[in-house]
Amino acid sequence: MNADASASPRLTYWRIWTDEQGTSHQSRCVADDFERQSMGGAAPQWNAPQGTGQASVVFAVLPVGWVGEWHENPKPQWIVPLSGRWFVESMDGHRVEMGAGEVSFGGDQHCAADAQGRKGHRSGTVGELPAVLMLVQLDRSTARGRPANAVDERDG
Repeated sequence: MNADASASPRLTYWRIWTDEQGTSHQSRCVADDFERQSMGGAAPQWNAPQGTGQASVVFAVLPVGWVGEWHENPKPQWIVPLSGRWFVESMDGHRVEMGAGEVSFGGDQHCAADAQGRKGHRSGTVGELPAVLMLVQLDRSTARGRPANAVDERDG
């Protein structure tokens, strides 16, 4: 996050996505479309809306040693670790570990199982603490293809 109060911020996050062949990948993406706006009459702040419509919030606690074998995200969802660490491994073999405050977006719907039976991603806890996550599930579909705001997918 950019610390200069006068310059528009840049927020980086991981995004899991599905290509046209149905294989999941992970890319580092950037939100840089912030605008200064007031919310509720407060002093202006930097805001970057990420879609509109219905959403649900789910808190999840992944126990130490938990592994969710190959599955797709049930809905497009923002995932924010609140404490602990977790990992996400995509079908292309890319594994990303994240901790508190490292945002990701789960958009790997519409995957096709590969020759090893992998479909979507696998995820699990890292370390000796449970991973506490906040999920913001969106009631909208995601399109296939590499995100337009992706930067070097192996950065991080």
